[in-house]
Amino acid sequence: MTVPYYSQQNHGPFETFALGDFDLEGGDRLRGASLAYATFGTLAADGRNAILFPSWYSGTSKILELAYIGSDRALDPNKYFIILVNQIGNGLSSSPSNASAPFNAARFPRITIGDDVRAQHRLISEKFGIEQLALVLGGSMGAQQTYEWAVRFPDAVARAAPIGGTARTTPHNRLLVDTFIDAITSDPAFDSGWYKEGAVHRGLRRHARLFAVSGFTQTLFNQPGWRDLGFTTTDDFVTGFVENHFLPQDPNNLILLAQKWRDADVSRLTHHDLPAALGKIKARTSVIAIEEDVFFPLADIAAEQTLIPRSALKRVSSVWGHLALFGTDPGYNRTIDVHLTELLASH
Repeated sequence: MTVPYYSQQNHGPFETFALGDFDLEGGDRLRGASLAYATFGTLAADGRNAILFPSWYSGTSKILELAYIGSDRALDPNKYFIILVNQIGNGLSSSPSNASAPFNAARFPRITIGDDVRAQHRLISEKFGIEQLALVLGGSMGAQQTYEWAVRFPDAVARAAPIGGTARTTPHNRLLVDTFIDAITSDPAFDSGWYKEGAVHRGLRRHARLFAVSGFTQTLFNQPGWRDLGFTTTDDFVTGFVENHFLPQDPNNLILLAQKWRDADVSRLTHHDLPAALGKIKARTSVIAIEEDVFFPLADIAAEQTLIPRSALKRVSSVWGHLALFGTDPGYNRTIDVHLTELLASH
């Protein structure tokens, strides 16, 4: 099934890197696998100016570009070679929505954050010949991938900036993500993942509203802080902003991403010893927390940061909560740029 939302017109320009038949951590094989990515800037002769930025839940390289890249931003393509990579399952890289039968839709294999990072390592080494990245960063699920990079390939990451995410999903966060999955699958039209295009809109709308009530802060709704975007009521905002974001997307893709989010755990690499896993990190690390975040609360992020050598906890405040990641809050954008500029200037 071709889903128009994931087109070059909407999310390009992006290129694809062929992985071939890619063996997964769970024992399955992803046949004809590919990663979609976009690059900005020029790779230095010594390859030392490369930055990798993986996508988050429901995000794409185009969304990252619009929210974080610019000549007046910390991620300046005049200085750095920036690779925005789409995680497996996001609709641009190999996904349930674009895989060939019989391994499409509900038959698409389960993917882990570790699978994403192993695939991305092949992209940077085989396509670009990069041995060490100047910076790996990402928000939310991108932060999960950032931690996986820093633990799995410690010598390949000079600096790391996980934003609004944890290295191991907490029990509370797992429960939250399960509600997102349940909202989609509870729609009778879901039909165990064998739905017709557009049929699961009720489940996607329920999912969007659950996402909104925990992704934003109470203050945003109560002030109301969304009027500057042109919305008239709370319902108008949730429908026009959040439902509008999720409705064009493929339900199987979202469920695959949510399962990866829920099950993320870098301590898999150290027999489930989280201090041992985070102790492997060699990168200079700025662990960035959004103070009002409900998805990934400050206390959870701070508890992990203390386990990381050469790390510092950085804070940013936004009434947009976790979803400030989308770049809607100018104050968040300025503070993030300060933290990233400081990190990139470090030796």
